[in-house]
Amino acid sequence: IDFQVKVRGFRIELGEIEAALRRALGLKDAVVVAKGEAADKRLVAYVTPKANASLEVEALKTHLRQGLPEYMVPTTFVVLEALPLNSNGKVDRKALPEPEAPQSGNTYEAPRTEAEAKLASIWAEVLRLPQVGVKDSFFELGGHSLLATQVVSRIRAEFSVELPLRALFEAPTVEALAGRLHGSATSQAPKLTRVSNDGPMPLSFAQQRLWLLDQLQPGDASYNIPTALQLSGHVDVEALRRAFEALVARHDALRTTFHAHQDQPIQTIHAPSGWALPLVDLSAQPEALREEEARRLANEEARRPFDLNKGPLLRSTLVRIAESSHLLLVTMHHIVSDGWSMGVLVREMVAFYEAFATNS
Repeated sequence: IDFQVKVRGFRIELGEIEAALRRALGLKDAVVVAKGEAADKRLVAYVTPKANASLEVEALKTHLRQGLPEYMVPTTFVVLEALPLNSNGKVDRKALPEPEAPQSGNTYEAPRTEAEAKLASIWAEVLRLPQVGVKDSFFELGGHSLLATQVVSRIRAEFSVELPLRALFEAPTVEALAGRLHGSATSQAPKLTRVSNDGPMPLSFAQQRLWLLDQLQPGDASYNIPTALQLSGHVDVEALRRAFEALVARHDALRTTFHAHQDQPIQTIHAPSGWALPLVDLSAQPEALREEEARRLANEEARRPFDLNKGPLLRSTLVRIAESSHLLLVTMHHIVSDGWSMGVLVREMVAFYEAFATNS
């Protein structure tokens, strides 16, 4: 599980990248990890040079691109004198230092116009950087296609212009993109407003596809989105249950079911209600069997199908391995969620849990 990750929709074997890196000249060893959540997830390579050798990051990226697709090339490289090892002589991944924010190779140049200042501010917020210069490349700073869609959306809101996504790829610096804004078509998109939940509502095109597939093959778990979170330390079970309850009340999609009405699929949003958090206690079992049983339960939960007609389309189970060790199993159906949404769910769950655990 630790060595296979999913980044921006691509399933990646970290060992394959590490093996390719070790073939680079002047490199002694390498470890690749995934940092961040959902759309912010990125590949980070930790590398060590051979004696009297120097490593150039761009040369390493060029080396990787000769045998790997672009999505498998780490966006960040950290050069270390030696990789941290645990007592067994293996790389201690938890001891790897946090990488610094991506840096552009250009000297910082401050925005000169109001448009450049607004664009630099948008980029800094999306990329989570303290500042962005007008000569900096969006993609060299860690940007990718998913983050590019956020930038285009915020430009539409800030400048009231309709800018195609390809414009950011063609003009990847603040300076170049500011020039592209002149003459762009003005956006007249209506403001978003909350619709009434009364009565049946139509499905989006993506939901229609998933609903049809479910009708053709009922009980199929192919579109389950399972997540297993390892929790260390004391867990306030009641605060965790209340956090799920608040999360479901906050998001209509988590209270939605799907039905056929007059030969057409519709969705119905239900009123908030209580939430049950099943607790499976394995702490009484022999210690050697707990991890194996927890893994079995996680696999079983991930493969358990949903009933789109009855719901709920979110499930949660807490597995107690020991007093200070738990496994939180969370599964959603793709018709109400996606990989991006999992990052939102985790962040809000943490916020709700902290609030309920501290009674704040």
